[in-house]
Formats: sequence, C-alpha cells, structure tokens
Amino acid sequence: MMDEKVERNLRKPAILLAVTAYFGVFLLATAALGISWHRAGLAPDQPIAFPHTIHVSKLNLPCNFCHIFVDRSKHAGAPPVEKCMSCHRTIATEREEIRKLTRHYEEKEPIEWNRVYSLPEHVYFSHKRHVKAGVDCKNCHGQVGAMEKIRRVSSLKMGWCVSCHRARGAPRDCATCHK
Repeated sequence: MMDEKVERNLRKPAILLAVTAYFGVFLLATAALGISWHRAGLAPDQPIAFPHTIHVSKLNLPCNFCHIFVDRSKHAGAPPVEKCMSCHRTIATEREEIRKLTRHYEEKEPIEWNRVYSLPEHVYFSHKRHVKAGVDCKNCHGQVGAMEKIRRVSSLKMGWCVSCHRARGAPRDCATCHK
C-alpha cells in the first residue's frame, strides 16, 4: 500500500520533468540550428553573390525583371539561370561570380539559393495578390538597392502583417492568411 502511494506521488513530477525536458530540448535545438521564420536581420550566404546595389540602384532594374513570377505566382522565386544569362552571356563575363553562373548554365544545373524569407507552413501568402493590390516590394523587403547582400528586414510576424492590413484596409479575417 505504501509503495503504491509513493509511486503515485513520484509519477507526477516524473511526467512533468519528462515534458519539460522534451520541450527544452526542442527549444535548444531550434535556437542552435537558427530555425526562425521571423528573425529580422538574417542574411544567409548565397552560392553566387548577387549585388542588388548594381542591378537595382545603378541599372534601375525593377524587381520583376529578375523575379519573373512575382506578379503571377504565390512565390516571387529566385530567377532561373537562363534569365541571368540573358544578360550575362556578354556582360561582366570576366568576373568570378559570373563564371560560376555560366558553369551552372552550361551544366544545366539550377542554383541552390538560400532562402532569406520564409513563413510557417500554416501561413498562406501570395506575392501575386500583394503585387496586384499595389503593395511595393520595399514595404516588406526594404531598400534592396542599398544592400550588397540581401538581408531580412521585416519580421513577418503576425502583428507586423496585421498592422499593414489594417493601414491598407485589407482583409483581417484569420482565413485570409491562415490555412
């Protein structure tokens, strides 16, 4: 009888400890791996350096010149190698980064760009819908023309998005953005 009572009294703290340990390990792993869909300032290295300072500021290319799917797809997407080569077959061919680009093109190998912006699975976001509503790319992506290396400037946390929806009179119903 006494052993059963002691066992019952130990069971609650053991379960609490196990649950705490499970979530603690999850949180530590998340922090250690840098898993964050909302951390502003993130600027991952890319396989090929792409100076937006030249393409956007100096050459005045609009975002959709390279990001060809931005106004017709959920994702803006990185440009396909063929799009880059439409200019770089003849422009700046002596530069190392362009030689890397040319190798990808000749080997018909897509470039594995590292995502700068991402959202949780339960969030639905369409670039097409936002572009059609007249939202300027700078609202979310900042002054990319001044960035030698692209970095995340917006947290994309729900409150940040809702404040923009509120200011523009855009829908704020949960189902607008959440699956």
